[in-house]
Amino acid sequence: MRPLCSFTGFPNQVIATAIHAGHELRPEIAASTALDDSIRLREEDPFTDLLTAIGAASVVVHRSRFEVDLNRPRNEAVYRNPEDTWGLDLWVQPVSDPEIERSCMLYDDFYRELGRRLDDVAARGPFVLLDLHSYNHRRDGADAPPAQPAANPEINVGTGSLDRDRWGGVVDAFIEALPEHDVRENVRFRGGELTRWVNARYPDRGCALAIEFKKTFMDEWTGTLDDDHLAELRRDLSAMLPALTTTPSGTS
Repeated sequence: MRPLCSFTGFPNQVIATAIHAGHELRPEIAASTALDDSIRLREEDPFTDLLTAIGAASVVVHRSRFEVDLNRPRNEAVYRNPEDTWGLDLWVQPVSDPEIERSCMLYDDFYRELGRRLDDVAARGPFVLLDLHSYNHRRDGADAPPAQPAANPEINVGTGSLDRDRWGGVVDAFIEALPEHDVRENVRFRGGELTRWVNARYPDRGCALAIEFKKTFMDEWTGTLDDDHLAELRRDLSAMLPALTTTPSGTS
C-alpha cells in the first residue's frame, strides 16, 4: 500500500492539494466497511489529483476519506455514524478505538509534514494554496435532472476562513482569471479544515482557497471521466496561476 500522501514540487509559492482524491483503505478498515467501491467513489473526489498537475507544488492523498478525512477537525476525522456521511450506512462492525486512533495518527502525521513544508514556503514569502475538491450535482439519480445551476456553480470558491480584507485581491484574481467558467464564492461550500488550518497558521503569509468543481467533468454515477473537459480545466487553471501572484504583499 502506498503512503498516505505524496508531496511534489516543493518549495513553490503556489500549492495545489487533492486531499479527497484517494480511494485506498488499509486492510483493517476495508474489512469493516459496509460500503462498496462505487458508493465510496461517488463520495470521494476522483481525478482531482490530475488537476493538481498545473505547474504548482502538489499534495495528493491516496487514502480514502472513509479511512481518515483530513478536511474535518481531528475529533471528526473518522466517520462513526450515518449522520457523518450523508446518511450512508458505514460499517458492518464498529471500528475499534485502536483503529480510530491509528487513523488519527495518520491525520497528525499529515498536518505535521504539511506544516514543516509550508513553514519553508512561508519563509520565502506569501503563498497561495488551492485545496481542490469536487461535488455531486445529480444526487437524485443518474437519470434525474441535475441540481439547479443557480445554487450550484461550476466552480465554488470557499473563503469562509479567509481574511478577505488582506487576501481579497487574490480571491478576485482567481475568479476573474477564469471568465469562461461559472465561478462564484461561498455558494455551496465555505471551505473545510485544511483551509481553516492554513489560514490560521499563516495569517500574514498564506492564502488558502477551497476550490470545489461541480462534477461535470465526469459521470458521478459511473465514475467515467470526460478527458477533454478535465484537460480544459487543467489548462485554464495553469493559465490562471500568474494572476495569483499579482498581490504578493497579501493586500487587496
